[in-house]
Amino acid sequence: MKTLVVCSGGMDSVTLAYHVKRERELTRLISFDYGQRHKKELDFAAMAAADLEVPHEIIDISSLAKFLTGSALTDDIEVPEGHYAEENMQTTVVPNRNAIFLTIAFGVAAGEKSSAVAAAVHSGDHFIYSDCRVEFIDAFRTMQNLALEGVSEVDLYTPYVNSSKADIARIGAELGVPFEKTWSCYKGGDRHCGRCGTCVERLEAFHLAGAKDQTVYEDTDYWRQVCPV
Repeated sequence: MKTLVVCSGGMDSVTLAYHVKRERELTRLISFDYGQRHKKELDFAAMAAADLEVPHEIIDISSLAKFLTGSALTDDIEVPEGHYAEENMQTTVVPNRNAIFLTIAFGVAAGEKSSAVAAAVHSGDHFIYSDCRVEFIDAFRTMQNLALEGVSEVDLYTPYVNSSKADIARIGAELGVPFEKTWSCYKGGDRHCGRCGTCVERLEAFHLAGAKDQTVYEDTDYWRQVCPV
């Protein structure tokens, strides 16, 4: 089954790319430049594509950044630190991001005659990112079936939608994913900060999974103060 993967360059989507490569025919990785402050993640998506020997496309929608306001990822707002369960993490929401990405990805998939678009949404994101919920995935799949009716049949493949971040860390370890060649940090510095929501979630996941992460972090202890583990 020909499948393209929406890949940010983070541990979830890179793990999914390796997963698809093992179980399906991986056609390409596509990434989005949406004006994110951590744009360096795109370099890591490119590395993953090179390692997997598939094409990598960066789709530039950065002109949308001035409209996707109110998010710490695209606006002049400080990236919050702490656990995703904290209310201040709402500032990391980019309005309609997954819906925008997936709509474009489905157009690409239909054009190249792929059978599926794969996205690495997971259960850990459900309570903060509404476009990662099962209900959204089901509704989006229905919408795309209608949009492409009579034109193309493209499925939405989300194998991690009911899995935790720790589950993804375990799967990635089994697949031999080089996690040090993935980028999660929202601050986009020289190294992972270890304190923003996605760094905290990442460190917690590897701890719970008992998996090794060779990534270098500025702070390797902060996550223990804010996570209930």
